[in-house]
Amino acid sequence: MTPSQGDRLRALLERTTLTLGVDSVDGARAVAARVGPRPGLQVMVEVDCGHHRSGVRPGTAGDVASAARKAGLQVAGVFTFPGHGYEPGSQQEVACAEAEALAVAAATLVDVGIEPRVVSGGSTPTAEHLRDGDMTEMRPGVYVFGDAQQWELGTICRDDIALTCRATVVSRAGGRVVLDSGSKALGSDRPVWSTGAGRLLHHPEARLTLLSEHHVVVTWDDTPPPALGDRLDVVPNHVCNAVNLFDVLHVEQDGRIVDQWPVTARGANT
Repeated sequence: MTPSQGDRLRALLERTTLTLGVDSVDGARAVAARVGPRPGLQVMVEVDCGHHRSGVRPGTAGDVASAARKAGLQVAGVFTFPGHGYEPGSQQEVACAEAEALAVAAATLVDVGIEPRVVSGGSTPTAEHLRDGDMTEMRPGVYVFGDAQQWELGTICRDDIALTCRATVVSRAGGRVVLDSGSKALGSDRPVWSTGAGRLLHHPEARLTLLSEHHVVVTWDDTPPPALGDRLDVVPNHVCNAVNLFDVLHVEQDGRIVDQWPVTARGANT
C-alpha cells in the first residue's frame, strides 16, 4: 500500500465505514501502518478456495487475522471468491470447495480467539449450490442484470437478462452483418468455452464472431438477416465490464425510456 493510497483511505473514513481485505501478514501490517487503527475500519482475511488468484490457504487464515489484531485492527471475519465456478459444469463442485474453505478458515480464527462475525462468499454461478449455514453473506453480482456468460452456463435464462447494448446494423458488405457495438461498448471478455463475443437477445442462434473496437461481426441464423439501420439488443459476455464503459444506463419499459441511471463509479478505477 502506497502513502497516497493510505491518504485516500483515511479520507474515506471521514465519510463512511470501510472493510478492507488482507491476505498476508505484511498486508495487514501495511494497512495498520498507512491507515492506522481507527473507528469505522475493519479487515477481513481473504481465502483462496481454488481460484488461485489472491487469498491465503484456508488453514493459515488465523495467522493473518492474529497479525492484524496485534497491529490494532478489528478483524470481522473471512471471505473468498469462487471465480473458477465460471467453468461449465463446475458449479456444484466449486460451491462445495468454497464452503469447505470458508469453514476451515473461520475455524482457524476461532482457534486464535477471534470470532468470525462475517463469513462471506458466493458468485452468480455457484449461488444456487450453496447451503444455508455455509456463510453469513453472499456476494453474487452478475445476477442483477445477467449476461451472455451466465446464459451459456445455464445459471440465468434469456428472459431474466435485464441489460443489453442497443446496436445498429451499419454494414451488410459481403453478406456480413456488422453492428456498431465493439469492445468499447461490450467489453472484450470472451471465455474459451463461449460461443462468441456476446449474444443477441432476440436471435439466440446468431453468433458474434469477430470483435473489434467499434464493430462486431455477426454470423446470422436461418431467419432473414436485418437491414441496414435495424436496431438489435446485444447481451455482453460480462456485464460488469460493459456497465463500466458507460456514463448512464437507460431504463426502458414497454418500449419507452422511462429513466436514466448514472453509473456512479464510472471513471473511478484509480
